[in-house]
Amino acid sequence: MARKKGKTVSFDAMVKFFMQYYNIPTKKDIEKLVERMDRLEKVIKESELYGKGRRISTSKSSKETTSASRSAATSSNMVFEVIKRFKKGVGFSEIQERTGFGEKKLRNIIYRLHKTKKISRKSRGIYVAS
Repeated sequence: MARKKGKTVSFDAMVKFFMQYYNIPTKKDIEKLVERMDRLEKVIKESELYGKGRRISTSKSSKETTSASRSAATSSNMVFEVIKRFKKGVGFSEIQERTGFGEKKLRNIIYRLHKTKKISRKSRGIYVAS
C-alpha cells in the first residue's frame, strides 16, 4: 500500500516561520523604526536647547573661574594658564591643586600641551610655558 504524502511546505512559509521563531525584523519593521527615529530627531532639533553649546565649569574657586573666563573654558587652556603664571616652573601637584582635575585627566592634558609645544618639561614633574 502506498503511503499518503503530507502537504508540502512552501519555501516562503518556512522563511516566515524562522523569522517569527528567531524574532528577525522584517523590512516593514525597520521602516517603522526609521520613521520613529526621524520624528524624534525632528523633535530634538525643534527643542530650545538644541545647538546651544553649554559648558559647565569644573573649577572649584572663584580664582580659577576668572582665569577660565579670560580664555576659552577648555581644560587644556585652564592648565596652560596655571603653568603660565609660574615663570620658574610649576609642579604636577600644584597644577592638580589649582585646577581640581584628576590625575589621569591632568596627565593627558599635560601630554597634549607638551606635544603641541605649548609647554616644556624643565625637569621631572616641573613644567614651564614655552
